[in-house]
Amino acid sequence: MSVIHELYSVILDRKANPTEGSYTTYLFSKGTDKISKKVGEEAVETIIAASQRDKQATIQELADLQYHLLVLMADQGITVEDVEAELRSRRS
Repeated sequence: MSVIHELYSVILDRKANPTEGSYTTYLFSKGTDKISKKVGEEAVETIIAASQRDKQATIQELADLQYHLLVLMADQGITVEDVEAELRSRRS
């Protein structure tokens, strides 16, 4: 199982079994608007880091963005496989 799938599984578990003190639980409790705003913030931070050509900061921001995208996916009932299938369909 890839780290993306592992993380997505943890996120789904937090959604189904909220854990006090969990940031993921906090995001789900605040709802789609908050989750979407975090995706936007992380996207902007990724762009800034990349524009500054700071490789390590870009890696860190990409990881933050990917995490928040996975939370948004879980919020919307979208699986990793759904996104993989869409990407595969674009390869032709």
